[in-house]
Amino acid sequence: MSLVTERLVTGVATARSARMRAPLLTAGGVAATTLALRLRDPHVSHSWGVCPLYFATGVYCPGCGSLRAVNDLTRGHLAAAVSSNLLLVALIPVLGLLFVRWSLVSWQGRDAHLVPPVPRALTIGLLVLVAAFTVARNLPGSWLAP
Repeated sequence: MSLVTERLVTGVATARSARMRAPLLTAGGVAATTLALRLRDPHVSHSWGVCPLYFATGVYCPGCGSLRAVNDLTRGHLAAAVSSNLLLVALIPVLGLLFVRWSLVSWQGRDAHLVPPVPRALTIGLLVLVAAFTVARNLPGSWLAP
């Protein structure tokens, strides 16, 4: 291999490792957080603190129950996870696909948006869905309450 070719290959590898740093650190952070949630059970009252919104207002936010849902998923209890936070469980496949897309784009070195452009109607629809989920989980006797 010539010196020029070797420098090009080394430069490509260095550039690729720099591009992949963020996706790999993100994957490591998610894995570490998931492991922590597996080891320290959030079902134990106040083991991870209290949601500030719930503490201040008594209202469940869209994220309430997410720690318990992740813990339930690590134990293979899908129904319990859905009961803790349906919205998170529904979003995990979407977040997984976005992560895979981000990793592939970073690996290939293409200049692409992290999240593809989303039509305005879909954005509004998602916001309405989150608002409806929040209202529904705060209704008396709702099965969506964490």
